[in-house]
Amino acid sequence: MWNLLGPPGFQGLRSDLPVTMYERNLPHWRQDGVTYFVTFRLCDSLPQSKLDELESYRNEWMKNRPLPFSKAQKEELALEVMRRIEAWLDQGMGSCLMRDTRVAKIVSDAFHHFDNARYELGCYVIMPNHVHLIVKPTQCDFSLEKILQSIKVHSALEINRLNGTSGKIWQDESFDRIVRDEEHLYRIVQYIGANPTKAHLAGAACPRWIRPEWEQSGWRFDWDKNK
Repeated sequence: MWNLLGPPGFQGLRSDLPVTMYERNLPHWRQDGVTYFVTFRLCDSLPQSKLDELESYRNEWMKNRPLPFSKAQKEELALEVMRRIEAWLDQGMGSCLMRDTRVAKIVSDAFHHFDNARYELGCYVIMPNHVHLIVKPTQCDFSLEKILQSIKVHSALEINRLNGTSGKIWQDESFDRIVRDEEHLYRIVQYIGANPTKAHLAGAACPRWIRPEWEQSGWRFDWDKNK
């Protein structure tokens, strides 16, 4: 259950420390020492028609609310945008490069390359056209942005080398949220574990991993036990 003690290394949002925020297409909140839930996708994973639909939704949302938007409103918009995106991603749009087990292994290897050095991985799933992961930066000179950029750049080079291509692989901007507390973490872990089943894919087709120290303290993908 979610009321387990937090797993080793986990740090949720702290009310006694400052939070900074910057915006691109999505808002990004930052706090030193915390654990993040991250989603990023292949650059061809959504057709232009869906991107146009998102833009229309954003414009309508902003038109119906007075400025300035509050932090809570910005988070509300970001969550709804990602809810729509993730529903479309689970339909298997685009090239779905990570259906190829060799490509999925490249991505998995990239996740693990600096684990325990620049960051700590909590868990992840590699879907055909997107990934979800829980990660906590552990070095002040390697921000979440630098960590994700390193993973994307390295894996893109290896994927292009494997396929004999040279194009762009990943969408530039990732979606990320600070994990609030143990209950929030539990729900995210279960979402990650259940994603293949919810997308009507065999679990073995989508590599999943959870930190061994987390499993030893009782944190696991409960979806598997309930099938």
